[in-house]
Amino acid sequence: MFKNKETFKEIFKRRIEETYGRHIDTTDITEKYIVLGNLIRDYASLNWMDSKEKTVKNNEKQMYYFSMEFLIGRLMSNNLMNLGIYEVVKDGLNDLGIDIAALEELESDAGLGNGGLGRLAACFMDSLASNNYLGNGNCIRYEYGLFKQIIDENGNQIEVPDQWLKLGNIWEVRKPKHAVDVSFWGHLTMDVNSKGKMKFKLHDAEHITAIPYDMPIIGQNTKVTNTLRLWSAEASEKLPHNIDFQKYIADTKAINLNVYPDDSTMEGKVLRLKQQYFFVCAGIASIIKTHLETYKTLDNLASKVAIQLNDTHPVLAIVELLRVLMDDYDYEWNEAWDITVNTMAYTNHTVLSEALERWPINLMEKLLPRIYLIIDEINRRFLSYVRHKHYGLENAVAILKDGQVHMANLAIVGSHSVNGVAKIHSNLIKTDLFKEFSIIYPEKFNNKTNGITQRRWLLYSNPELRNLIDNKIGTHYHTEFDSIRKLLEFVDDENTQNEFLNVKKRRKEILAKFIFEKTGIKVDVNSIFDTQAKRLHAYKRQLLNVLHIIMLYQEIVSNPEFEITPRTFIFAAKAAPSYSFAKNVIKLINKIANVINNDPYVRGMIKIVFIPNYSVSIAEILINASDVSEQISLAGKEASGTGNMKFMMNGAITLGTLDGANVEIDEQVGRENDVIFGLTVDEVNKLKESYNAFDYYINNEKLKKAVDSLIDLTWSNDANEFRVIFDELMSKNDEYMLFADFDSYVKAQKEIEKRYSNKNAWAKSCLINIAKSYVFSSDRTIDEYAKDIWNIRKMR
Repeated sequence: MFKNKETFKEIFKRRIEETYGRHIDTTDITEKYIVLGNLIRDYASLNWMDSKEKTVKNNEKQMYYFSMEFLIGRLMSNNLMNLGIYEVVKDGLNDLGIDIAALEELESDAGLGNGGLGRLAACFMDSLASNNYLGNGNCIRYEYGLFKQIIDENGNQIEVPDQWLKLGNIWEVRKPKHAVDVSFWGHLTMDVNSKGKMKFKLHDAEHITAIPYDMPIIGQNTKVTNTLRLWSAEASEKLPHNIDFQKYIADTKAINLNVYPDDSTMEGKVLRLKQQYFFVCAGIASIIKTHLETYKTLDNLASKVAIQLNDTHPVLAIVELLRVLMDDYDYEWNEAWDITVNTMAYTNHTVLSEALERWPINLMEKLLPRIYLIIDEINRRFLSYVRHKHYGLENAVAILKDGQVHMANLAIVGSHSVNGVAKIHSNLIKTDLFKEFSIIYPEKFNNKTNGITQRRWLLYSNPELRNLIDNKIGTHYHTEFDSIRKLLEFVDDENTQNEFLNVKKRRKEILAKFIFEKTGIKVDVNSIFDTQAKRLHAYKRQLLNVLHIIMLYQEIVSNPEFEITPRTFIFAAKAAPSYSFAKNVIKLINKIANVINNDPYVRGMIKIVFIPNYSVSIAEILINASDVSEQISLAGKEASGTGNMKFMMNGAITLGTLDGANVEIDEQVGRENDVIFGLTVDEVNKLKESYNAFDYYINNEKLKKAVDSLIDLTWSNDANEFRVIFDELMSKNDEYMLFADFDSYVKAQKEIEKRYSNKNAWAKSCLINIAKSYVFSSDRTIDEYAKDIWNIRKMR
């Protein structure tokens, strides 16, 4: 149907008539969009079918990626380009008087995630399919995503529902025949069968039906098409007669209403835990069913199935698989445990012990009674082993302690592989966060540095840069991204440098237009675009960036002779609805922007922009227009980051600490092509015992003046409006050491300005970053996972 534009036009017109009973000239643009999406999905379905059939025919091992998030963004352009039919469709639509860009704009970003965790999962899905690996995703079909962020007239973040499904999801196929029954609450009874085996039965449970919606994951220039399975919670037919049906329906719908509902209350905790068990229970049932259709036995499950747990949210999959093997298929504990451990692998995404998930034992025991019994037995057997082999470590590694179920501990015990996501992060989890586990299971721990898909983040979203690179080194790097390093041959060429600067300026013009449309703020495309775009959290230190901006502003207004290269500071971030500190920082940024952007004394030297409702689609415009990539978390706090890689791939210079993947970026490009500042991990650890924020505050006049402005009516008519931020720094002793890194950060910002003044030298550094970004392709990451953890091969 897409072999040429004439064939496409005929099929497109006919499908519109068949679907809506109207001529193409009288159909609405939304109807054209839906028909085009369905045509693309139908076209991909041929490869989708072939991939499934080859899997069965060749007895191929498959990987299933369990994640609470898949931040896949928009798919229309991506799918058309991966299928190699974008130009055919674009030209055909143009002949019909339809602008493909108008249809692309109708697609909403899929509301299936929040930030880096979900974007990583999406990049992995793209790389799996594009590199001919069989890898499927498992998640929840959230109806209203995280939230849509609105900034009100006072600079506050307001959360409203993200209605991403208002036009439906053109890529999904509902498959009720694969529905799964999921049970909560109830009480257990135990009998002994004729073979002397204990059998557990759950009574008076709340039953919910999990309905799968499948989306094709289309690879670039390959026939491999994988599946992202999204589970939707619906009413079960197994309902008692005396149920409060309205409450039951509300509770059921809540499971797939939003990503990460507020869990600050017990009601919220119940919902979160329900979500986690819901999608892993359904996912495990689906995998077991598919496996048995081919092999008729589960003895070989671990040799034919790999399950990767993306952080601790899906860790109950370990217990659920164990339950199914024992309760439904009569495996003995040791056999079931071996199969489970050899099937499961766990990726850790944090070095913050407080961020590791823990659930109250009394909640787990009531909501999931059989699951809790199995966890209790896992813990008992594991601690018995530890007492025998590693006496003294029991409390540190216990799964059940202090009235809580420690999910990361369960993940490590129940998986054959535990990986970090950057070299420094993987080392920290072995030497600090999980040091006792690394003594018990040294063979489990490994590193898999994160990566990003160059297809979305360079080839498709930055056509100007792609064309420049194509003209220099050809197009081989489109499919073998390692070959982009050939660009190093051109980094000293002045013409190439100037061409790059023109490309960057064009991308800045596109972003400037977008900023004006969304915020009404006009920005200077000749200024330095300095961007910090990531989830708002104290450890990511957006506040350090803000304090520097305040300092610059204070110098400008107090010194008429003061001059700097014009700078546009761009922020994009969402704060968790219940995270008051983060929401206050967002408000502060917007209040500061309102003052500085309207102060004539600034003379155009500083402009501040906060882009609301940050998303994948916005990132595709923002990242490739940025000159500076702010990666300024306190060393030892960021696991990896992937935004740093996206900025690097599009020719932005990293301004960062030696944290997460910044360390590896620095190793690749060298200090002459990035700007590194701040304390190292070792220095942070040495300083934290004696750290006194007040000493830095009282002895640094510029820092003190900037901090005092938070409560001296500079930014608000209410001196207490930002008191919570001031107290976080002063009363709580500046937990993330902004004060200790402040002078170093100011010096690094001056270094950025100095380097930017030599435009050709700056362009050379940017080109080196682009050429070295091949190291951070998710294709490389997936190859490592496939070889070292999953033991899957490429389809031929």
